Amino acid sequence: MPGYAADGLIACHACDGVHRIVTVPPRGRALCRRCGTLLYRNMPRSLDHSAALYVAALILFLLANTFPFVALQYGDRIEQSLLISGGFALQRAGMGEIGLLVLLTSVVFPLLTICGMLYLLLPLRFGVRPPWMTPVWRLVRTLSPWSLIGVFMLGLLVSVVKLQDLATIVPGVAFYAFIGLLVVSAAAAASFDPAVLWPRLGPVADSAAANPEADSAAAMGYATCHTCELLVRRPGAGAPWACPRCGSSVHGMRAANSISRTWAYLAAATLLLVPANLYPVMTVTRFGMGEPNTILSGVVHLVEDGAWPLGLLVFFASFIVPVSKIAALAFLLVTVQRGSTWRLRDRTLLYRVTEVVGAWSMVDIFLVGILVCLVRMDGLATVYPGVGASFFGAAVVLTLMAAHSFDPRLVWDRAAGTGTGETR
Repeated sequence: MPGYAADGLIACHACDGVHRIVTVPPRGRALCRRCGTLLYRNMPRSLDHSAALYVAALILFLLANTFPFVALQYGDRIEQSLLISGGFALQRAGMGEIGLLVLLTSVVFPLLTICGMLYLLLPLRFGVRPPWMTPVWRLVRTLSPWSLIGVFMLGLLVSVVKLQDLATIVPGVAFYAFIGLLVVSAAAAASFDPAVLWPRLGPVADSAAANPEADSAAAMGYATCHTCELLVRRPGAGAPWACPRCGSSVHGMRAANSISRTWAYLAAATLLLVPANLYPVMTVTRFGMGEPNTILSGVVHLVEDGAWPLGLLVFFASFIVPVSKIAALAFLLVTVQRGSTWRLRDRTLLYRVTEVVGAWSMVDIFLVGILVCLVRMDGLATVYPGVGASFFGAAVVLTLMAAHSFDPRLVWDRAAGTGTGETR
């Protein structure tokens, strides 16, 4: 490509620091000097390994959604369920919005992610560039954070502990296939190197970039394409322009209205967490008797049943994580608005941790879906979803959206006195 070279530049997505692209050893990593964020890795034979693993993941996914997942046996009575049963059970119980959230994050989005990666990797494996590569890659990158099969597995483990004194849990073929899917999909993501799709290129170094590590891309007149990570020179302020490699729109400066949008999501999530913790998330009835369970009362029951490690894990995921995530993002927003230069690297790390752990708050939503579809024994035992689950599910989604809307590069921009940089 004219005007670009393999020894060009790359910008950190977390702090916008510019670095020269250098060769790293096999399985080595290149980290940002300013904030420590991963820039890129060198994964040998990434195309072969990731393609094979995603093929295996698709096979395991089909098995996990074809055969019985888990059965609940009470005497001679057996209630079987499929992996997709939780979402439909919630819909039948009048909680269609939560059922849709469970179905999307545990079935639809993982399937689209796997199929999207196979659509990209298999033709490349045979030397063919797939059509529509850019929009498919954008779709995969958008859906990957919302594919929560690991969180679903944690919800299943909690439900097994809750049901062990009620009936016998009989895992099906799909249960073991799902465990394999969890392991294989994690290995596939870990073995994939985006350089398979988009070779690492950058603008040829010139006199203005003699010491690029000391500057940000914005200060040097560059912008990063968020699809293929190519660093391109901005033609000037105004309308977006197309990336010369993938054709995506490249925007200057930072995420549009990042601070105001993040504040709005956090405010809404905070308001929703109040009824989410006051109203019951589910009601378990046994022989016609039962009482509603809130998030915290469910944790207490796990501790009383002797499963205190799992109870503490659920307490951390369902209460500590969402509250801490809101507090952490609010802290980052306040320090950005005040132009603070305090511990920039640590604040960037705080954002990365917040972004990663936030999805684990979905464990209670998956737990409700699993119990509602399994425990349907009429007068013996039944589980009904509560309105608290709807509030909690909405709060979790809003905190995830808040983390995605916050632009961590603003932490460094404000400290350097480069202005808000909030328009893209």
